[in-house]
Amino acid sequence: MRTPPPSILPLAVSHLDYLGGGRVLLNDLSFEISGGRTVLIMGPNGAGKSLLLRLCHGLIAPSGGNVRWRQPDGIVAGHKRHAMVFQKPVMLRRSAGANIRHALSAAGFSAGTSAERTRLALKKFGLEALADQPARLLSGGEQQRLAIARAWALHPEVLFLDEPTSQLDPGTTLKIEEMLGALKEEGVTLVMTSHDLGQARRLADRVLFLNRGRLIEDAPAAVFFAGPACAEARAFLAGELLW
Repeated sequence: MRTPPPSILPLAVSHLDYLGGGRVLLNDLSFEISGGRTVLIMGPNGAGKSLLLRLCHGLIAPSGGNVRWRQPDGIVAGHKRHAMVFQKPVMLRRSAGANIRHALSAAGFSAGTSAERTRLALKKFGLEALADQPARLLSGGEQQRLAIARAWALHPEVLFLDEPTSQLDPGTTLKIEEMLGALKEEGVTLVMTSHDLGQARRLADRVLFLNRGRLIEDAPAAVFFAGPACAEARAFLAGELLW
C-alpha cells in the first residue's frame, strides 16, 4: 500500500500586507488553516478576497509578511499540492481532455500517469462525453466543471476557489456544490470566496470576513451566521452596502 505524502498543512498566514497602485490593499492579515475544512472568505467588493487567494496560492508575492506551508512552498515529492479554480475558467485551445492532460504534464507527471488521471477525472465528474470537445466551446457551467476536474486530477490537498459559481444558473451551481462536497469527503481542504450567502451557509465550516483589506472576523460558520461579532459583518449579512 502506497504511503500518502506528508501534509502541506497547516497553512500559516502571518502579518500579510499587499500594496498596489500606491494603496494598501491587504493590511496585517494573520490566520492559520488546517485540514479537512471548508473556509469561506467573505466581504464586500474590494475587500481583498480574490487577492488573498492569489497570495496564498503563490501567484503573486506579498509586500510584507508571509504565507508558509508546512512543507516548503507546498511542494511534496516534486509536485505542488494546492490548486486554484478561477471565477472565469481559463481554458486552453484544445479539447476538454487535453486541458487536463496538459495541466498534469506541466506539473511534471509522466504521459502514462497524465492519461490515467485524465480518464479518472472525466469519469468522476461526468465529463466523458465532452472529452474530445473543444474546451472553449463548452458552456460556462461545463467549463467550470472541467476546471474543477482538472484541479482534482492534480490530487491537491488544498483547493482554492474564487467565486466558482457567480456566473452560473441555480441548477449548475448545485452541481458544482455537489462536486465540492465530494472533494471535501475525500479530505480536500476547500478555501473559497463567495457572495452567495445561501451557498456560504450550505458549504462553510469557517468564515474569514474581510473589509477594506483587513481581517475583522474569524469564526465558525454557525457562529458567524447566527450573529457576527462586528458591526461590519452584521451590515454585510443584512444586505447593506459597505465601502
